[in-house]
Amino acid sequence: MNQSFNLTTAERIESLKAGILAGLSLVLAYGITTVGNSLVLVAQVEALAPLQITTIVNLLVRMAIAFFSGFLFGVTYRYVIRDDKNPHLKSGAVLAFGLVRGLAPVEVEQNLTDSFWVLSVLGVESILYFAIARFTLDWAMHHKWVKPFRSN
Repeated sequence: MNQSFNLTTAERIESLKAGILAGLSLVLAYGITTVGNSLVLVAQVEALAPLQITTIVNLLVRMAIAFFSGFLFGVTYRYVIRDDKNPHLKSGAVLAFGLVRGLAPVEVEQNLTDSFWVLSVLGVESILYFAIARFTLDWAMHHKWVKPFRSN
């Protein structure tokens, strides 16, 4: 009984490490794209003005959401891929999380034709965020910083 408790505790710690690493990588990627959107895209294309973040509070809330999304992805990704080398599982996890995050604004938007480009940019960015988190986790697992979940 004590041995399985230690194994469970060790697995939880590895999941926590994976979640924190993925969350930090997502926040970093989000910060870079937010600066890029504000300085480049919005300045060049007026239709992308909704991508600009106007207040520091708005930025902090969005970064917290990005961290939480990355954290959940990291924990889930570790359990999804386990010790399997199947690239379809890895890509599927990225695509699933990216599409859910990228398509969420579609439910809120009233006029999809006017905001097609904004939603497209958000969708592509979301998939990119989780791809970066995936490669960060794969790199960390390759270097044994995070251990993959071992199936019995």
